[in-house]
Amino acid sequence: MTAEEGVRLQKVLALAGIGSRRRCEQFIAEGRVEVNGSTVTEQGLRIDPATAVVRVDGQRVPTLPDVTVVAFNKPRGVVSTMSDDRGRACIGDYVLDRPERLFHVGRLDAETEGLLILTNDGELANRLAHPSHGILKTYVATIRGAFPKEALRALRAGVDLEDGRIECDSVRVIQQAADRTMVEVVIHEGRNRIVRRMFDEVGHPVVDLVRTRIGPIRLDQQRPGALRAIEGRELRALYTEAGL
Repeated sequence: MTAEEGVRLQKVLALAGIGSRRRCEQFIAEGRVEVNGSTVTEQGLRIDPATAVVRVDGQRVPTLPDVTVVAFNKPRGVVSTMSDDRGRACIGDYVLDRPERLFHVGRLDAETEGLLILTNDGELANRLAHPSHGILKTYVATIRGAFPKEALRALRAGVDLEDGRIECDSVRVIQQAADRTMVEVVIHEGRNRIVRRMFDEVGHPVVDLVRTRIGPIRLDQQRPGALRAIEGRELRALYTEAGL
């Protein structure tokens, strides 16, 4: 695609949800827009949305056509696959009526609830899933009874598992009652059943586990089984955190 065949920058920004075309022209005039690392201040620049790297105020603006990113609250008992030859409930059951071919970023074990990101952007998926990019993931684990300070210190210091050492980015007790304790754990790794194995290692097995956050995307009040489009500022923050 030649420069003459491209799409005007202000139109690309408007289609990406930055604002009206006039508002996007204002952002350009104010020097708040970068294309491929260079600040653009003149109107009318044409770009290829499929290849250009566009940022507004330093945040990446996804410009690929037809990109979809969705937050899914996976219910307990649903397996993290798009189909299942054993007839179990799976993620694919929840997107059967969608026109895009979506796939899930990482996975949660069947008994773990919470946030999964579904997308058709393979590069974004790779960046979010690979531990080298340090995307933080937040979990709330419920255990029976009290959670002693020694166990909390052990998680903070890091535990040795059969497939290597794991260290929490942060861990704290967020709620405690006579019969149970809720512990928030933040990690940037995604090994199989990693949070459950960490708690097993310190002698306090998890009875309930929910992932509540991936990078800047929060589960908040999204109900189990619900899908929510990630758009606008939230989507730009996700792409920026993924280093795109």
